Amino acid sequence: MKELKVNEDYYLTPDGLLVFTEKYHLNKGYCCGNGCRHCPYNFENVPEPLRSQILNNNNSSEKKPS
Repeated sequence: MKELKVNEDYYLTPDGLLVFTEKYHLNKGYCCGNGCRHCPYNFENVPEPLRSQILNNNNSSEKKPS
């Protein structure tokens, strides 16, 4: 098994959560269905209603002016 690299495959949030990067998910090759923050597969295996909630939150945050 490949060793994971900090900031390449994952990073830690200020509250100590481990978050996998988009690169990690692309190497994995599929959506696991957990609603991961950097899912490059459009959350295709996340069950409803969670998938719709995630997509709605992502779309509304993209529309906010910075």
